[in-house]
Amino acid sequence: MSNKIGEKFQITSFGSSHGTAVGAVIDGCPANLELSSEDIQKELDKRKPGTSSVTTPRKEADEVQILSGIFEGKTDGTPITGVVFNKNQHSKDYSMFKDTPRPSHGDFGWMSKYGNYDYNGGGRGSGRVTIGHVIGGAVAKKLLKTHNIEIVSHVVQIGDVKARKMSFDEIKENIERNPVRCADLKAAEEMEELILAKKVDGDSVGGIVETIAVNVPAGLGEPVFERLDGDLARILMNIGAVKGVEIGLGFEVADKSGSEINDEYLIENDKVKTKTNNSGGIIGGMTNGMPIVSRIAVKPTPSISKCQSSVDISKMENKKIEIKGRHDPCICPRVTVVSESSTAIVLADHMIRSGFIHPSNLES
Repeated sequence: MSNKIGEKFQITSFGSSHGTAVGAVIDGCPANLELSSEDIQKELDKRKPGTSSVTTPRKEADEVQILSGIFEGKTDGTPITGVVFNKNQHSKDYSMFKDTPRPSHGDFGWMSKYGNYDYNGGGRGSGRVTIGHVIGGAVAKKLLKTHNIEIVSHVVQIGDVKARKMSFDEIKENIERNPVRCADLKAAEEMEELILAKKVDGDSVGGIVETIAVNVPAGLGEPVFERLDGDLARILMNIGAVKGVEIGLGFEVADKSGSEINDEYLIENDKVKTKTNNSGGIIGGMTNGMPIVSRIAVKPTPSISKCQSSVDISKMENKKIEIKGRHDPCICPRVTVVSESSTAIVLADHMIRSGFIHPSNLES
């Protein structure tokens, strides 16, 4: 089972939804980066459950404990270990699924591949393990900040409700002003109404999350197998519930001509830029200095309270099930910080690999 990602800046994720704890080990962070538990906690607070009516009612403080890697307020070059202890598990809610895979969950795949499957809350396959992404991403963000690189994720669509296009500064200013984490405040109200309507109906709804990274230097990534867009697509697609990834215009390029979407170059303030950013800041597998723009399609939460069809594997017979427990009616608001974190992990890795960040000591 693969539980790590990255080459120079590497994240190893551990734990399960209803186990003792979840967390991450970050290997490859250079020494002398100022870092505290508060830096990580403020990111975890964005994804913790029970914060609004549009998230799961499961109450977890998600307080991080740093076990290693920091000495006198700075990283010391050794592995950084962050752990969050689970304190509000309701494992009894899942006993009925021991032999009955839940529709559109990974249960049947886990049963088929490993046999010994922790069915409580999805075990290692639960969205709760993204706490490891966020711990790793918090360190990566702090590292990227030394080069003025900023990353913001926001919800741009829930169901058929779409947000209008907004500037990076507007997005940063507005996303904390509503529980949906949508920068378009009018659309956010409609999105919240839709999510709550689905929740009342025992159903769920999906959407799209966009992530933007600015001030990324040109030249990150490789032209063939270690393409930056390839690495971004990989880590974003590895987030549970993500069913599609786009960079720049994405699938919109399919019905366009080259003359419509080519990003033409110009000199502005003694810098090379492009007139448009249809490529999403990455061309030929490498950054061109423009903002990196990605979008992920997030499926509706598969845990819904409506009656569904499944099977009892122990008896090899069909079965009807109703999923109880505490679940998000829409995953998108809490996925934003996971997408931010995942993007930061890839960018930090490539910044070290490309020589923009010293691999051992930031003060070198």
